[in-house]
Amino acid sequence: MPTGRLPSGRQSWNSWYNSKRWRSLRARQLAKHPYCQCPHHVNQYIKAEVVDHIIPHKGDTRLFYDKDNLQSLTKSCHDKFKQSEERGGRGFNQGCDAMGNPLNQLDHWK
Repeated sequence: MPTGRLPSGRQSWNSWYNSKRWRSLRARQLAKHPYCQCPHHVNQYIKAEVVDHIIPHKGDTRLFYDKDNLQSLTKSCHDKFKQSEERGGRGFNQGCDAMGNPLNQLDHWK
């Protein structure tokens, strides 16, 4: 049974970002959520430039094209925090904002 995962490395799925399907999905995501959705920009209107996979797809086509696995981020938030997290770093700061809402969008309290 196919898993939707490509066997070889990043080069195999890097071309997905140039596909018509991804460009359409990306455009819909940014139209629906035009502002950065990271914990640092809660209740702020900072224009998003990047559509990020919440759960890294790592070559899994289902995760790659899953509209519910996407979030809009600024390039800075994506490059600094999200990629750090994916490489084993701390990623976004944990805790809550001034209103008591969890900063981590995946927190079970959210």
